Amino acid sequence: MYKELINDLKGENNHSFGQLYKTYFSMVNRFVLNNSGQTEDAEDLFQDTMVVLIEKLRQDNFELTASIKTYIMAIAKNIWLKKLRSPKKTVEYSEIFEQQYFEEINLAIEAEKSYWDKLQNYLHQISDHCKGLIHDMFFQQKAIEQIQKEYGYTTKQNAQNQKYKCVEQIRRVKEQEEKSPH
Repeated sequence: MYKELINDLKGENNHSFGQLYKTYFSMVNRFVLNNSGQTEDAEDLFQDTMVVLIEKLRQDNFELTASIKTYIMAIAKNIWLKKLRSPKKTVEYSEIFEQQYFEEINLAIEAEKSYWDKLQNYLHQISDHCKGLIHDMFFQQKAIEQIQKEYGYTTKQNAQNQKYKCVEQIRRVKEQEEKSPH
């Protein structure tokens, strides 16, 4: 599926853009909203991200070394954080296509991959119940009321408490990993 999607993107297939938008825009939007932006900013950012992604895909030496999701988030974060640091709050297109910028994107992709790898590792070390709860809350973005109903919690507060306990499991695993020598 990814190979087909990538070929469609290289050929500027609008269906593929729509698919990516439907799948990943909410993730980019949430990042922007949590980092001093508005939904309109996220829409612009997503378009800029697609432009950079297409440019990367068209490079002869390009090899997909992470998921499309990882690439999209790394590119989006890089562009957004650059805009936040910039006094004029815009990033010129000429800047986006400079070699140094692509190198920054590659570093951001590696950092994003590392983050997801670490997160996956932490998730493998917590209880199955918490894995499911964390997945539903953070990856599926289910509302607390839906979690309460699906998991059979008697109150919203019980569901919130369980979420806290599961996040604490991850925090403890993370601390343990950071303490132990590699």
